[in-house]
Amino acid sequence: MVGCKFSRSLLPRPRRLLLLVNPFSGRGQAMQWCQTHILPMIREANISYNLIQTERQNHARELIRQISLPEWDGIVIVSGDGLLHEVINGLMERPDWEQAIKTPVGILPCGSGNALAGSVNHYAGYDMCLREPLLLNCCFLLSRGGVRPMDLVSVTTSPAPNSHAAPRRVFSFLSVAWGFVSDVDIESERYRGLGSARFTLGTLVRIASLRSYKGRLSYLPPTSHTPQTPVNHLLPPLDQPLPTQDWVTIEGDFVLVLALYQSHLGADLHAAPQARFDDGLIHLTFVRAGISRATLLRLHITCRAFRLQPLSPRGTLTVDGELVPYGPLQAQVRVQTFSIYVIFIYLFIFSHWMITEYTARQVYL
Repeated sequence: MVGCKFSRSLLPRPRRLLLLVNPFSGRGQAMQWCQTHILPMIREANISYNLIQTERQNHARELIRQISLPEWDGIVIVSGDGLLHEVINGLMERPDWEQAIKTPVGILPCGSGNALAGSVNHYAGYDMCLREPLLLNCCFLLSRGGVRPMDLVSVTTSPAPNSHAAPRRVFSFLSVAWGFVSDVDIESERYRGLGSARFTLGTLVRIASLRSYKGRLSYLPPTSHTPQTPVNHLLPPLDQPLPTQDWVTIEGDFVLVLALYQSHLGADLHAAPQARFDDGLIHLTFVRAGISRATLLRLHITCRAFRLQPLSPRGTLTVDGELVPYGPLQAQVRVQTFSIYVIFIYLFIFSHWMITEYTARQVYL
């Protein structure tokens, strides 16, 4: 019998993850939950990691623009949806964005809303849950691995007031909101210490004094025949009129307009049951004003692109729950048409598409 030596070099190396923790997210328990729940499970799964605490708004965005991504097999957000928004846009702002967006990204929910975590939890087949149970489910999925494609939406916003800058593009994984939803999101910040209960309180306050806003909403239905090529974009520049063919326009008073591309708007708010991570659709909900609270008309349609033009002088617009300049805004999504492999959260793009044609991501599932 011939003896043979066993070499550790033949074994796959442990995954290396960069953990970004916002210690102020939600009720400020992210670091505590890291020590008690997250790190023990990651160590048990033989995953190596480096943990960085964010110190200010856009810290993660700046960090992701500068770090050496090949050192990491994935980036994990230990916070709410706001920090994930920073990381996505940090990846897109890198000179090597075509390669950077292939970096796997995941989320472990420690924020107030935790919408993406709620969607991941739902599609993994778990019952709806909050706080520690939701975190533990996501930790288990992270440790186990598995990949799902997920669409990104390119959003063009108006420049800041009194600014001569060009319209700004941001990349969104969750939602665009105007009216009731964005009002609650921003105005409930004063109740942040309540965790997810801040949204319940903010909703009650806003319902007691329901606002409406004048505006114009235009959308491109998914059955339109506009070609999806790098040369023919779904949207013209923000300051130019929309095509007349295929587009539908509604003008009037709105209580809310909500564009959603995930099934959940919060961990316990199943707002778009038909939505899928990679369905190539924007799920657009709008509520018209002028009717009683008991009979509010709620309309839900799907589209591939939309433009929102607020006509009221004041209001609140958010992208992924983050405040953006008030004014005309437009967004488009691309159908995701490529192969993926089975690991965890992912951004991906075809190299021959122009920078305006950003497409899809993937999620720990």
